[in-house]
Amino acid sequence: MGLLGGLFNQFRKGLKRTQELVLAPMGRLLGLGRLDEAQLQELEDLLLQADLGVRAVDQLLARLRAELKGGADIDPKALLKDELLKLLRRRPARAFLANGTQVVLLVGVNGVGKTTTLGKLAAHLKARGEGVLVVAGDTFRAAAIDQLERWGERAGVPVLRNQMGGDPAAIAFDGAASAQAKGTPWVLIDTAGRLHTKDHLMKELDKIRRSLQKVIPGAPHRVLLVLDATTGQNGLVQAEAFARAAGVTDLVLTKLDGSAKGGVVVPILARLNLPIAFVGVGEGLEDLLPFDAEAFVDGLLDV
Repeated sequence: MGLLGGLFNQFRKGLKRTQELVLAPMGRLLGLGRLDEAQLQELEDLLLQADLGVRAVDQLLARLRAELKGGADIDPKALLKDELLKLLRRRPARAFLANGTQVVLLVGVNGVGKTTTLGKLAAHLKARGEGVLVVAGDTFRAAAIDQLERWGERAGVPVLRNQMGGDPAAIAFDGAASAQAKGTPWVLIDTAGRLHTKDHLMKELDKIRRSLQKVIPGAPHRVLLVLDATTGQNGLVQAEAFARAAGVTDLVLTKLDGSAKGGVVVPILARLNLPIAFVGVGEGLEDLLPFDAEAFVDGLLDV
């Protein structure tokens, strides 16, 4: 099985809840060559329930109606796939490639799965044969440090930690300096969960960035905003403000397997105008997938 086929199977597994609870009834509609207005309305309702967003659904239905007016039989599934791919490929993700020591900062609000994502990302990079140093930059919660150390053990990568209440900027500086001195390709830095409205915490992120740049000009090279898919579009306004304040470069969507709203990927891309780098589809070490638009759409429409 090729890489795309493997990703398709993993996305299909991760999107199972969305398929079962929302999209399963769509299979009957997508198998028809002709759709009447009542069926188009049913299809629209199902797509909205999957949280694709009003704008995207309107665009998809407009394309279907235009094709149907032509009088010929159509393949609704192929048309939906084509339109979804157009939407999802507007902001393709940059590949995670090492070029010297690369510093990656993970940010987001509390409870979205930042620390878990960092552990899985470390395992993903380690599985590619690349060196990784994990930095426990959330010095406010002992549980976060302990959790990160457990993930480090599972992934087989070292974890740099400081004492509780230590300066996050200082531990980030030490991590970047150590990795650069040893030629380690990747430094992954956890940060405390914070709301974008807490000015002092956002200023702390600025301090971390300035500390990193004293070691490696241009660091951090990636700032990943971690979002929880189970919240659907409810967290988008908050995420939008956070993305602006924290200099975010990429998105990570977690807990996709626990959501019946897997289509939220579409409005997230449209609203935040940032590429999705990875998607979390389970609790396993290997369940962080590089986002691939075609594999995602195939998994979503596998009904």
